[in-house]
Amino acid sequence: MLLLLLLAGASAAQDVPRFTSDFTPAEFAARRAQVYAAIGPNGLALLQGNPSPESYTRFRQNNELYYLSGIESPHAYLLLDGAEKKAALYLPHRHVPREAAEGKLLSAEDAEEVTKLTGIENVFALELLAEHLARLARAAEPWTVFTPFQPAEGMATSRDLALRRIADTVNDPWDGRASREAALLGLIRARFPQFEVRNLTPTLDRLRLIKSPAELALIRKATRLSGLALMEGMRSTQPGMLESELDAMAKFIFYRNGAQGDAYYSLVANGPNAIYPHYNAGKGRLEDGDLLLMDYAPDVGYYMSDVTRMWPVNGKFTQEQRELYTFYLGAYRAILDAIRPGVTPQTIRREALVTMDALLARSRFSKELHAKAARDFIDAYRRATDNPRQTLGHWVGMAAHDVGTDPGPLRPGMVFTIEPALRVPEENIYIRLEDLIIINETGKEIVSDFVPTDVDAIEALMKEEGMLQRYPMDRP
Repeated sequence: MLLLLLLAGASAAQDVPRFTSDFTPAEFAARRAQVYAAIGPNGLALLQGNPSPESYTRFRQNNELYYLSGIESPHAYLLLDGAEKKAALYLPHRHVPREAAEGKLLSAEDAEEVTKLTGIENVFALELLAEHLARLARAAEPWTVFTPFQPAEGMATSRDLALRRIADTVNDPWDGRASREAALLGLIRARFPQFEVRNLTPTLDRLRLIKSPAELALIRKATRLSGLALMEGMRSTQPGMLESELDAMAKFIFYRNGAQGDAYYSLVANGPNAIYPHYNAGKGRLEDGDLLLMDYAPDVGYYMSDVTRMWPVNGKFTQEQRELYTFYLGAYRAILDAIRPGVTPQTIRREALVTMDALLARSRFSKELHAKAARDFIDAYRRATDNPRQTLGHWVGMAAHDVGTDPGPLRPGMVFTIEPALRVPEENIYIRLEDLIIINETGKEIVSDFVPTDVDAIEALMKEEGMLQRYPMDRP
């Protein structure tokens, strides 16, 4: 009886969307068409979706399978046929008790509906994938199977951290497990030695480098939410507060406005904690007289942002902080001002250095140590510029540190941040800002430019009442 009641309740909950409204089926089809062109008529592309979550967390598909299908069911596989130019989606069977407890999930029994929603031509039960590959392996003309060699990106995951996790696991003598990607490669080669196996990752990376208007809309929203959280952080900051309180405030803004998760863990770093660029413990206490760094952004519909600001904990820059921060801000803006389409990062960096040198010549510092730090900052930027493959920052898209390599001229649809850092190691001082930039046909859009960076604007904003003052911590 209980199961029947649960099933009745599940069937009544029909208002939950079954497929994304962020992209049309035509956009996913256009992405698959580019994969067909890349793998050729003798190519197959096989992508493995994420498994069921290990804990009580919402399922999130990996970026690779979502990018080509929009499907958010766990244990899904996508097979693209370069000869037929058609896609086949393989899904597990319906799990009735789970649906009764958690809600409807697209499964193999929904083949007709899935095709209608997604535009994917064929939908099969998961156990048929091996049979279909076996049929293809019997062909007289050998097939090449393309599958991603790089680790899949999931919740708050960029490739650099995914690779680090794999390396740590492999180096653990009591674990040593291969990645899911390595396991899939091994199974393909063991079960179907008739296939040549090649890497699909470079093709996907190339496609993801240029964002569509629909992708840019999600990135703009993620950036807007990041900026609103940083501005509320400026209003709410007070000495004695914990770093984690600002994390909680930002999460409220993100989730209240439709984010599905974090783009990355929050980097809320008081004073000397900021010297560690990815400090994320959140346990420090905000100290009067220190500068605070906050770097945090949400995941909105599988698309990210990445924005950083710094401000004084007590709401007022000291004279020394003002001098050093103002110099840094001038150098930072020199880079922003030089960014435009049609030129290489190396050209932009060289143009910015001209402005930086002039800025340094007219800057005055109360401490020689700070003057030296300013000179070291420009010298380090100059040395890096001599490398023809040096970038301006990092790409942003489906990951905060997005995929792709392209040292050539900037093109419309590219999205990236800049985040040069100035250090005074003798005093544990670290200054860094970061803005999200979209390259368009005529120039650039600094999407996060609405978040204050000027000293006077920051101090003015910090005089306003903040959310954390209206909702103080519950202290037993």
